[in-house]
Amino acid sequence: MRHLTPERRLTILRILSLLFVVGIVVVIFIFREQVRRLSHLGYLGAFLIPMIANATIIVPIPGVWVIFAMGAVFNPFLLAIFAGLGAAAGELSGYLLGFSGQGLAERSQLYERIYALMNRHRRWSDLLILVMALIPNPFFDLAGIAAGTLKMPIWRFYLFCSLGSILKMLAFSFGGASVINQWFRP
Repeated sequence: MRHLTPERRLTILRILSLLFVVGIVVVIFIFREQVRRLSHLGYLGAFLIPMIANATIIVPIPGVWVIFAMGAVFNPFLLAIFAGLGAAAGELSGYLLGFSGQGLAERSQLYERIYALMNRHRRWSDLLILVMALIPNPFFDLAGIAAGTLKMPIWRFYLFCSLGSILKMLAFSFGGASVINQWFRP
């Protein structure tokens, strides 16, 4: 491996990233019912459920509704932190897909718009990641792919994705605590 050129190492890393993402999607699809049962693990489950749900790129799993329900049982603030960090960890799959150089989303007009916006305004791309992670939407994977393609530092992607995801999970966990405790109070 010492005799590999930097370009060759990058190509190998990209191929491994792509295989890792494909493997995650396949495993999660196969074990999707077991994923829903993770809520009994408490805060660890609150980390794992959104991580797994957001790691899927093609097959969506509604992890935020589990966090909504868990908000009635656990401390909503702590729940949101664990869930937000897990969601951001799961979103690394889209980032890695973009980093791998694979153009799965490149034919999408929405992807092209997000990519162009991030490329044109690179210093604002952190804010775009934060806002898109904050808003519950199925298009965040496209922002993650664009961030990986543009070689945004992974720590910055994870940081701003975490901040947006934690804020989103705060809304879901406090919403669940409020609604479920109010409506189903004995």
